[in-house]
Amino acid sequence: MKIGITGTGSYLPEIVTKNDDFLNHRFLGRDGSEFEHPNATIIEKFQAITGIAERRYAKPELKTSDLGFLAAEKAIEDAGIDKEELDYIIFAHNFGDVTHGKIQGDTLPSLATRVKHLLKIKNTSCVAYDMLFGCPGWIEGVIQAKAFIRSGMAKKCLVIGGETLSRVIDPHDRDSMIYSDGAGACILEGDSSSGEILTHASQTHANGEAYYLYFDRTYDQEGCEDTRYIKMDGRKIYEFACTHVPQAMADCLNKSDVSIDEVKKIFIHQANEKMDQAIIKRFYRLYGKETPTEVMPMIIQEMGNNSVATVPILFDRIRKGKVENHGVEKGDLVIFASVGAGMNINAIVYRY
Repeated sequence: MKIGITGTGSYLPEIVTKNDDFLNHRFLGRDGSEFEHPNATIIEKFQAITGIAERRYAKPELKTSDLGFLAAEKAIEDAGIDKEELDYIIFAHNFGDVTHGKIQGDTLPSLATRVKHLLKIKNTSCVAYDMLFGCPGWIEGVIQAKAFIRSGMAKKCLVIGGETLSRVIDPHDRDSMIYSDGAGACILEGDSSSGEILTHASQTHANGEAYYLYFDRTYDQEGCEDTRYIKMDGRKIYEFACTHVPQAMADCLNKSDVSIDEVKKIFIHQANEKMDQAIIKRFYRLYGKETPTEVMPMIIQEMGNNSVATVPILFDRIRKGKVENHGVEKGDLVIFASVGAGMNINAIVYRY
């Protein structure tokens, strides 16, 4: 039985925050010390490394579940299915619903349940639950949905990835410029004529790597000691990703018995432009090849890193012709890949 993606949808928030908007921020070191370089220099170096020029923030009245609902509506419409036929709704996120101006994440009820409520689905056999797997959460949700369908427990699944990272960032941390908000979704069905998952692979590295991404207090020594923000060890994450992700992708591809020469696109987590370029370059070197041009579409420049939402947003926009010089055609072989908190890695080899 072929199991494939029959519809996609995404939602990019309307508030655009450009790099220049950070010129008046008070960035501090981990010990609370001031930087010797002005913000203009910090921002210039930041953009050179990450590729990010702007990012999207959600309007105050919208929460992560709202973004997921908006993306889900589009995916359901795109697939042309009756929402009452959904067997599972899987919502991948990391922080739940964080209300604008509040400091707590809310996961009671689950975000998947909230989306089901917003969709007004009456079918009680449609099971809704959340996935916590770091940035690779949406891909892992697709892998789980495939398992449900393969086992006969489901026919149609909705998988969502969404986040409002703008509400869990420390304004005094330079890394705050990386993060953004957004949501992407897909419908997965059995006996699909729209595509097929060929192979998948997942890993968790937690022997020393578990806390490369973590929660901690602000860098402002006079700030609230009890409020926690997303923090990361950027150098360790970069080295980890460049070391482990290429081999994980290769392991997944090798299981498919398909040649690397067939790969048309790699939809990789939009985390850091230079890091992603290094990962793909090392991936092709494992096969003794140079990286083909246009194999790795990037939209991080205008989207920023919205964690679990990056891959489904990227895939949706390319499917619908919204990314210049990139597209997919029926029969193309593509790879989905991600890395993030855990430290988790996963990949899917997909025949479009």
